[in-house]
Amino acid sequence: MASTSTQIVSFSSTSIPRWNHDVFLSFRGEDTRYSFTDHLYTSLVRRGIRTFRDDKLKRGEEIGSELLKAIEESRFSIIIFSPNYAHSRCCLDELLKIMECRKEMEQTVLPIFHHVDPSHVRKQTGSFGEAFDNHKADTEEKKEKVQRCRTALTEAANLVGEDVRTGDEKY
Repeated sequence: MASTSTQIVSFSSTSIPRWNHDVFLSFRGEDTRYSFTDHLYTSLVRRGIRTFRDDKLKRGEEIGSELLKAIEESRFSIIIFSPNYAHSRCCLDELLKIMECRKEMEQTVLPIFHHVDPSHVRKQTGSFGEAFDNHKADTEEKKEKVQRCRTALTEAANLVGEDVRTGDEKY
């Protein structure tokens, strides 16, 4: 009986993920850094919620790998879709990683639609369609990545989230 108890304790202690952050914020800085995202970040931190946003990185650190690691080490991700979100390759890379963590690690993802119509994100129309017109897909590898980004946007936009154009919960 003791060996069974030991196995259960060993299994449960190794299967509990250790999160370094409660929330990872994905946002386009030029759209929301000093307005909506800053207010959201401040509110979360005041409530004791360990929140990661990209301005915590120190100069000289490798941004790509540090951001990917921060996403993996977060229990939740909040994606703030704003008019220029899809114009940023960095934002799209974050989105791909977030949606991967949602599938593989059951990370909770909350989309916030900040001055964008959720259907524009879902269908890549409006500013989201314009963004993909500007992303060059001149190789098979780039075409495949653009398609993965489009799929990730659709999947994320289909999640229940918040539409801050009206303050109403997304249907």
